[in-house]
This record gives sequence, structure tokens and C-alpha cells, in this order.
Amino acid sequence: MEDLVTLPDYLREGLDIVFIGLNPSVYSVEVGHYFANPRNRFWSAFNRSKLIDREVSCEEDATLLRDGIGFTDVVKRPTRQGSGLKVSDYREWAPVLKDKLIKFQPRIASFHGMMGYRAYLKHAENVDGRLELGLQERAIGQTRVFVVPNPSPANAKYSLDDLVGWYDRLHELRLELSQIAIRAFP
Repeated sequence: MEDLVTLPDYLREGLDIVFIGLNPSVYSVEVGHYFANPRNRFWSAFNRSKLIDREVSCEEDATLLRDGIGFTDVVKRPTRQGSGLKVSDYREWAPVLKDKLIKFQPRIASFHGMMGYRAYLKHAENVDGRLELGLQERAIGQTRVFVVPNPSPANAKYSLDDLVGWYDRLHELRLELSQIAIRAFP
């Protein structure tokens, strides 16, 4: 784990949303930014959504911390495709992710795809079960969990418009939780 070349976590206390990818692609690690593959639809969908009021690129991923948005992964070991991950990767890294989320307590942990969230549940929470996209009943400490479709080009089941719609739902949850926090601590 110590000599692993990967993407840095963009985490701090007080974040509204932490986007959690399955794992970094080799290309993203080479470039040094999340969702750097030009074929990945994350930045296109993110920029069309209501989550932020300006257009950003992968090169600006770290600057989103100022906007209350962070990034990390279920597994930090890069692969060319998610299918290159092994069960041992999930066993090693899912508990590490849980510790990070408990430590930093973002309002929302947004997993990109059911595969990543399912692997997290199995290897960090020892939970199996049927899952759907959207807000989850189970929280991680005080952090609410919201699953969006994976923006990978390999996930053609969801269009760019679908992804934008899911990010807009995430934006609505962000607003709702912010309002609850304001009412609780006026």
C-alpha cells in the first residue's frame, strides 16, 4: 500500500458531497486527476447539473474542495478497467474507505455505481442485499449514502441526460440536508 501510485484523496471535514469512484483508472493516475479519460462522462454531466455554478474540468478536481465537494475511491489501486480488481482489493480498501468517511463525516457519500457500493457494503459493513440507485437507508456514521450511475463509457445503460438527472437529484438532497442543518443550528 505504501508504494502505490494512485490519485490523492480530496477530503476534509465539512464537505457536502464526497464522490466515490470504484477505483482510479491507470490513465487518470498518469494524468493526475479524477475522471480524466475524455470518454468518461463525469465532467460533462457534472457541468450540466445543478451541483455547481461554473464549468470545471478534471484539472480542477482539487479546487472543488472549496465548493464542498471531495473525491476518493472504494479501492485506490489503479486498473485499466474495473474488472481488473480482485476480491483482495476490496477486502483491503473498503474498510479504509469506511474509516475515511467516519473521520471526515461528509453530509453525503455519493458512490459511482452499484458495483462499488455493493463491494463497500460487503467488505466494510459485512452486508449483502438488493440495492437500487438513489438515497440509501443505511448511513455511514452520520453520512448519508446516495448511489448514482457509474459515468464510465462502459456503462452505456445510462445516457448523459440520465447522469445529469441523477446529479440534479444529488443536488436536491444536498440542499435538503443543508436546510436541515441550518434549522438544527440557527
